[in-house]
Amino acid sequence: MATVNFSVPDQVKSAFNDAFDGENKSAVIARLMQQAVEDRLRRRRRAAAIDALLELRRQQPPFSDKEIARVRQVVRR
Repeated sequence: MATVNFSVPDQVKSAFNDAFDGENKSAVIARLMQQAVEDRLRRRRRAAAIDALLELRRQQPPFSDKEIARVRQVVRR
């Protein structure tokens, strides 16, 4: 198990201690850190997916206004 030292404002430390009174603070911090890691990875995957979709879109030929109007009419029926 590793030891990690972070400096936080006194107000944050006090609020944390109040919010998690009676709990294992190390376990709470470890859980919050793991959630932060998962959130960051999820954001990176979303960004990569969006980039891939945008790249696919760039590779598609554009539709003319006439083609778009025709498809709208078909869909509305």
